[in-house]
Amino acid sequence: MKNSCDFRRLRSWELALAVFAVSAPFALPVASPPSFVRAAVAQDMQKIDTSRMVSVGGAITEIIYALGEEGKLVGRDSTSVYPEAASKLPNVGYMRQLAPEGVIATNPSAIIAVEGSGPPETLNVLKEAKIPFQTVPEKFDRDGILEKIKIVGDFLGVPERAAALSEKVNADLDAAVADAAKRPEAERKRVMFILSTQGGKIMASGTGTAADGIIALAGAVNATASFPGYKPLTDEAIIEAKPDVVLMMTRSGGHAATDDELFAHPALSLTPAAKTKAVIRMDGLHLLGFGPRTAGAVRELNAAIYGKPHASQ
Repeated sequence: MKNSCDFRRLRSWELALAVFAVSAPFALPVASPPSFVRAAVAQDMQKIDTSRMVSVGGAITEIIYALGEEGKLVGRDSTSVYPEAASKLPNVGYMRQLAPEGVIATNPSAIIAVEGSGPPETLNVLKEAKIPFQTVPEKFDRDGILEKIKIVGDFLGVPERAAALSEKVNADLDAAVADAAKRPEAERKRVMFILSTQGGKIMASGTGTAADGIIALAGAVNATASFPGYKPLTDEAIIEAKPDVVLMMTRSGGHAATDDELFAHPALSLTPAAKTKAVIRMDGLHLLGFGPRTAGAVRELNAAIYGKPHASQ
């Protein structure tokens, strides 16, 4: 991210360098300024005020709290519900349906948002408002989590704390995944993640999704890995998927479905999962956030799928 240099805030030696840069084509050759001087100018030009931040994306907000930088937050999106203290911050809306007025109303000095936030029209308005904006890539694997931590730490100017957090998260995650990976391939269960059952349509998770990523880390098999993203399934596709377990987010209101309602679906009723009423429900951010707590989600999901650790673990 680049910022234009405000000449009114330059120190005398920086101003002299700036004048030299403009007049250089007409000046006599002189020695280059010392490297530490050039570095200092670059640092001043790139420094961003993060004293009043809006965070968009539950995992991003979790990382900010884990780094001890929550005092800089003036707003968060509706997916940022952990830790509980985050819920007390002004809510600027759902990450994919942000309104520029809600974000700007918090008077932020900077915005940090996970990839996929939007809509694009809102992002364009925020960028036109000259509010420094940092996008954090969304990847559903171990390296993606560590990358998030590094980017957030660098943006906040606390790279040392970010490195320490990354080391801790990396060790915990590697241990959790190694335990899950000990289960023989032949014993791994097929898991179908259902995003929604509205209107009797089963919306399931394919490849390249957070659900696909967490199922793999937990030592199981995505039962609907024949397509990318999320899509509604036909009855034939549900039966052919042969899920041993159904995985869902804990939800309430009109989006919720009881186990009986779920397996009353004509196609789901014919699956192995229906025979044992095998349904796992987990907090959505914990399960799919791919943030600092993902190692815990891996362990919890593995235990829920298999009941207890494999004998070789």
